Amino acid sequence: MAKESFKKADVFYDGYARKTANVPDQLSTHYCPGCGHGNVHKFIAEAIDDFGLCDRTVFVSPVGCSVFGYYYFHVSNVQAAHGRAPAVATAVKRAHPDSIVISYQGDGDLAGIGGNEILQAANRGEGITVFFINNAIYGMTGGQMAPTTLLGMKTTTSPYGRVIENEGYPMRVVELFASLDAPVYLERVSLTGTKNVNRARLAVRKAIRNQVENKGFSLVEILSACPTGWKMSPVDSKKWMSEAMEAVFPLGCTKDRSEQIAVSTARARVFEKDDLYNKIGIEAPGSSDQVLAAPKVDRRYADPRIKIAGFGGQGVLLLGVGLADCGMRAGYQVSWLPSYGPEMRGGTANCHVRISHDPIGSPVVEQSDVLIAMNKPSMLKFEADLRPDGVLLYDSSLIDTPPSRTDVQVFAVPATQLGDELGSTRAANMVMLGAYVGLSGVLDIDGVKRSLPHFVKAKSMIALNERAIEKGVAFIRELPR
Repeated sequence: MAKESFKKADVFYDGYARKTANVPDQLSTHYCPGCGHGNVHKFIAEAIDDFGLCDRTVFVSPVGCSVFGYYYFHVSNVQAAHGRAPAVATAVKRAHPDSIVISYQGDGDLAGIGGNEILQAANRGEGITVFFINNAIYGMTGGQMAPTTLLGMKTTTSPYGRVIENEGYPMRVVELFASLDAPVYLERVSLTGTKNVNRARLAVRKAIRNQVENKGFSLVEILSACPTGWKMSPVDSKKWMSEAMEAVFPLGCTKDRSEQIAVSTARARVFEKDDLYNKIGIEAPGSSDQVLAAPKVDRRYADPRIKIAGFGGQGVLLLGVGLADCGMRAGYQVSWLPSYGPEMRGGTANCHVRISHDPIGSPVVEQSDVLIAMNKPSMLKFEADLRPDGVLLYDSSLIDTPPSRTDVQVFAVPATQLGDELGSTRAANMVMLGAYVGLSGVLDIDGVKRSLPHFVKAKSMIALNERAIEKGVAFIRELPR
């Protein structure tokens, strides 16, 4: 005799230990009675199971009631800053094109704080699936007015009700995105009544299937109740959705190009390293133009974490870009993180550079191995961050007081003076680049000079910068160790 078994989707955890660790009852969720998140989670989980996607799925959850998706889904999970889920989803999809990336967002998150993030992702046609839970309020963070809050609706930030003159009209997201060329599938559904719930389930499945078939960007807007935020009972909430929300946010598909796009179930191509070099205009390792890492680097100087600081106009950021660019061409993992004031000249400027044999977890340099200080305020500010036995190179043309640290290697390089002797003080940064490379041996000097056209925009400065690098190398090698 046939028997049908009803159970949770396999992609859900058996128990939600991440929510209720060491508590016997591990089957309750964090959602309020009447909330629609549980329904949508169920639809997504069923689709993941039915399509066999558990090992390929990445669930991206930003701030909001969806933030605890990792409590329930036994897939890869990434948490994102408020509104930034589309940007994170884009990065994951591009880094792992075979993955099925789901961005799960509320209305305050997607349409408010992250409005530009989702707009740009949709306009680029990123191959991700977005589920947009619209309950017309900031449900988790205090019941504030959201971009989708209805006219006359009272919230903690619109206590007298939303009015056109003050807060404008509710934002209709799928209609807005329908004007874009790139999106493949846009539909609005609702969790009111069996018929609408079944349509919502089908829309969720279609949006995920589109990604499986590599068809492009899909977004499903789901009208969902927030009884707690609305201060209603679950029953009254469903009635209000039918009578009020669906009148403002009409249900239906606003765009569907999925049938016009050929199905591609082939695994996405992952570019090999040589392909990536070609795509960004860098010759592959071993070519004549490749910047070579020095064969032997003193362990004290290997994999440096570098801070470079000075005034705006001294070429501080360009110096950092040059080191990162040359490191990349040498086959290293690199990062460059700038920080500067609004002034074109004379303001503060610094950057963090990492050159590593291993993957870089963060571009931020807290404790540095190397400090290149181009002026006195920068040296005073950052020398405390230098690790013991680290390297401090400072422009002794502009800094008349030696550093206070006695537990680091200090090299006074009159970079501005040497640049002036070559014909321009603007070459001081390249003098310092040569001094650092000559000292550390991290990069091949001739390779660095060959790579100058790749990061120096002013071609008239190439010859001067070559001489400046040579000058810095010669100076540092003449200094006693």
